[in-house]
Amino acid sequence: MKRIITYYLKPYYLRMTVGFFIKFSGTLMDLFLPWTLARMIDVVIPAGKKEEIFLWGIFMFVCSLLAVILSIIANRMASRVASDSIFTIREDLFRKVMILSNRQADEITKPSLISRLTSDTYNVHQMIGRIQRLGVRAPILLVGGIVMTLLLDPVLACILLAVLPLLTAVVIVVSRKSIPLFTQLQEKVDGFVRLIREDIAGIRVIKALSKEDFEQKRFDKSNREVVDWEKRATVTTAIINPVMNLFLNMGLVCVVVAGAYRVNEGLSKVGTILAFMTYFTIILNALMSISRMFVIISKATASAERIDRVLEGEDEASFQLTQAYKEVEKETSFLEFNHVSFSYDGTGNHLRDITFHMEKGETLGIIGATGSGKSSVINLLMRYYDPDEGTIRINGRDIRTMSLKDLRSRFGTVFQNDVIFEESILENIRMGRNISKQEAVDAAGFAKALEFIGEKGGILESLNIRGANLSGGQKQRILIARALAAHPEILILDDSSSALDYKTDSQLRRELRENFPHTTCIFIAQRVSSVRNLNQILVMEEGAVIGRGTHEELMETCEGYREIVISQMGAERRRNG
Repeated sequence: MKRIITYYLKPYYLRMTVGFFIKFSGTLMDLFLPWTLARMIDVVIPAGKKEEIFLWGIFMFVCSLLAVILSIIANRMASRVASDSIFTIREDLFRKVMILSNRQADEITKPSLISRLTSDTYNVHQMIGRIQRLGVRAPILLVGGIVMTLLLDPVLACILLAVLPLLTAVVIVVSRKSIPLFTQLQEKVDGFVRLIREDIAGIRVIKALSKEDFEQKRFDKSNREVVDWEKRATVTTAIINPVMNLFLNMGLVCVVVAGAYRVNEGLSKVGTILAFMTYFTIILNALMSISRMFVIISKATASAERIDRVLEGEDEASFQLTQAYKEVEKETSFLEFNHVSFSYDGTGNHLRDITFHMEKGETLGIIGATGSGKSSVINLLMRYYDPDEGTIRINGRDIRTMSLKDLRSRFGTVFQNDVIFEESILENIRMGRNISKQEAVDAAGFAKALEFIGEKGGILESLNIRGANLSGGQKQRILIARALAAHPEILILDDSSSALDYKTDSQLRRELRENFPHTTCIFIAQRVSSVRNLNQILVMEEGAVIGRGTHEELMETCEGYREIVISQMGAERRRNG
């Protein structure tokens, strides 16, 4: 919360101060009305001065009008401050998410990041707006009402003052309990968002396996957890209103009884008692508003802490703050992994002593079972993570001495489960880069995508979100065109031809050989047919390289590779037989 107040609201301090003054002035107008009414009943009307009655009536009308006008102006200013500040918060939060280190993003989780960008920022927005409206007006009405009651009748005011410590204690106790509850609630909401995200993304699989009932039970369980925590939080904060009502109504009863005795004994007047009761109602409403503010602040405090955790999280720029690595003279190899080991969690061995090198324009295939570490090699090469041991060099230079922008501009990459955006085919290939329409068309041609693009209506045709109006093979060809469009130095295709038929896969590789002869290509594949003609193949098992060489060399020297080839050849024969 400190960052929100001292950083994001700082540019609006002047505007908030002006709004506070306007709100203060409008609230004073409200406070003058009961006092004026008491004076008219107790002094002006008994004196029978009609002109004075008329003038005081005009005064009350002007006060009422000013109260409304000033309140509207202040509320509009408060809304603008809330909207402008939350715009900046969301912008910074989104920018931070874009550069958040993969390790930090894995720890927070993607659904939680979505929740922090949406519901958490909404809670903070509500607090900023409400605190400028109710948060200013309610305390002024509370303090001003107490002051006016003291001026009207100090004896009756003491009854009111005796109730206030009890009310304050209730608010403090409830607030201390509610903030942790709202924090837990937001974490449950994160899990709920994650479940919905997974189910919607995998709805076809769920239907295909007839698992609707199973997913419904999972949804009901998660939904129940959110509802239960929401009940705990709201029931805890709901105690404030009835308890405050009880104390204040008891105080009001005491005021009425005491006031009746004082009027009867001539110590007070009817107008004063009426005004006092009006102020008592004002104070009651102010306290109710303050209690609602504590609920809003409780939610916003929990949300602000979650937002702050992301803003203070490790981003990829922190990679550049590690010690400076000495550059070496350019060696014969263009790309090198030298005894690289890595663990995602610091305890496992996700990659162990990975060593290989490639010349410029060479092709490398990485093959192995699921979970063997194939994609982890790419994550380190593109520096989404840094290795625990060993070095990775491109053109003889340790990648840790390169800026991330410089490093990643060398790559054209297609990841597993890559994303098609709800944009035109052209923009999905271009992706905001300085790529002409003709270059995008050429890239689509290299990726063997022009035929179906023409059938879809051309390269300017819009695609549905996640490419829902494309087949699996068509998506992959659009993604490959995106990777090829900028003519990268290094092309990485991570299982990106799994949905292509053998003919299209073969044509694609011929296009790469003919049109990208100087591009170093790395293919991660499940099919031996996708890697057998490459310059070298890495065979991986449980994070280690168990074989390296050409197809022919591995057939002679690597038992694991032979098993993969034999199993796939047998499956192929069964399909064809």
